[in-house]
Amino acid sequence: MSSDLNFEGYPQKPHGGVLVNQVVSPDMRDETIERARSLPSIRVDLEAVITIEMIATGVLSPNTGFMSEVDYNSVLKSGRLANGTIWPVPLSFAPVGKTNSEVIKGLSVGDEVALTDYRNEAVAILKIEDLFDYDKEGRAQQLFGTTDRNHPGVDSIYRRMGDTSLGGPVTLLQRADWGPFEKIRREPKDTWRLFYEEKKLNTVAGFITGANPLHRGHEYIHKNALEEVDGLFVQPLVEMAKREYVRHEYRMLAYRSVLETYYPAERTMMSPLRVTYIFAGPREAILHALIMKNYGCTHALIGRDHAGIGSYYDKYASHSVFDQYSPEELGIDIRLFHEVFYCTRCASHASEQTCPHDERYRLNISGTGIREMLRHGILPAKEVVRPEAARIAIQGVQPKGVDATGQGTLPVSKVVQSMYPYYRERTRLGGPLRVEPLQAEDLTTRDLEAASLDARANASGIYQDIYNEYSSLTDHNPHLQPTWIVEARAALQSHQEMVLSDLQEKVALAPEEASDEFMYQDKQEAERELNAARKLLEGTPPVPDNANSDGLVWNPLPYQRYRGADE
Repeated sequence: MSSDLNFEGYPQKPHGGVLVNQVVSPDMRDETIERARSLPSIRVDLEAVITIEMIATGVLSPNTGFMSEVDYNSVLKSGRLANGTIWPVPLSFAPVGKTNSEVIKGLSVGDEVALTDYRNEAVAILKIEDLFDYDKEGRAQQLFGTTDRNHPGVDSIYRRMGDTSLGGPVTLLQRADWGPFEKIRREPKDTWRLFYEEKKLNTVAGFITGANPLHRGHEYIHKNALEEVDGLFVQPLVEMAKREYVRHEYRMLAYRSVLETYYPAERTMMSPLRVTYIFAGPREAILHALIMKNYGCTHALIGRDHAGIGSYYDKYASHSVFDQYSPEELGIDIRLFHEVFYCTRCASHASEQTCPHDERYRLNISGTGIREMLRHGILPAKEVVRPEAARIAIQGVQPKGVDATGQGTLPVSKVVQSMYPYYRERTRLGGPLRVEPLQAEDLTTRDLEAASLDARANASGIYQDIYNEYSSLTDHNPHLQPTWIVEARAALQSHQEMVLSDLQEKVALAPEEASDEFMYQDKQEAERELNAARKLLEGTPPVPDNANSDGLVWNPLPYQRYRGADE
């Protein structure tokens, strides 16, 4: 089956050329559900149900079901289906459980089996085209590059997968209810119509994001894209997140609060993406790009840590993984973004590609660090995450708060270092070096609090101070000069000139040799004191001399002549 959309008139095509539709037609639904009740059945969990929905509604086009052994092995080895089409992750179905194993023993190629949920209701029918042994260790190593059970993808393989994989097309009978997201849920058939029929867009950039609320790094990526594309389609992942993440309901609400306030409404669209963590790893970036393509996006926005699995991969593994494929065969314009931070010297968000300043001026934007700050009950600086997002997200942090020792799910030292790269080496944001750098293991909650207060106070002030210095020397219009600054500088100069006057008299009266070196000064010491005071006067900021501003005009021509008039 395929969708009834006419892609010839659209600026994009689904991956593989066909938007898969494996959802039973409404007029056949009751009859097919009744037939499913007579078939052998296999109980599946929510993750499997989500994957089946993704396949059946075209999210994972061109796949129509779970992979045969040939496609499965080809994908693991080369990131392609057996026919050469790019596909980065295997879609396999190897049920666990004693009852399921007994059912599988009685199945053969050509059979149909009902896939049932926790209510024992049939959600799909699988037509078996292949059965093969499932190698858990081999899958983990080839897909994730590790067999470490601490990796969530690896753990999912061993925890959720059985010994025999079933391949074949699926037919979706019943969709799962998405609860609070049901009203904003969109399937690919909906977004193609939205983008290209309702809104008449020519280009749409997709952005898939995970376990953290929308922060200013995301916003930097989005708004850079909106400078050149017609629309932005944001898809926060929902469900299937680790317990320490911000609850997905709150993440969605945090996103909505920022999008509604700071983004152009007619050009920005959002819908949840219900996906599973069996796809985690650098190849996830490829998968997400193809998912965006299947939703109709012409561009895919990929951030620095799109894989999001800690230290298992190179910093930019989610970028370099695209080198395996040509732009033509990917069929979607990939836009890769480097790590975004806030530079207080530039007074803007930037990356290593655009900012020349070192870490002493930086506030890092770490999704994990933001989450941990919320756990400690601290609102991050506005340059890191907007307060509209943080206020909602802090309500959804799980588990809430810290333990009896003041620690969250990460050591506080890691939180400080992830958000405030200058803190261990420097006394303050943009400040001088510490006499002795702080040791990471010595950082406490007090340091997190101190760095947070420092960032709030000074993140906006550094460039403002620089601007104030320039304006005080540059504004020739006297009405722009703050009178209190002018008066203060005049007072500074006047008072220091008074000190110089007294010291000059002191030098004139000082003896060549003092009778008591502890009580009195000789002439040489008095002169050194005078010289020090003179240097202080020389370093005093100048008082703006607006009366002499005419002297700054170097072109002697009359104004009309300067403008080009003959006379």
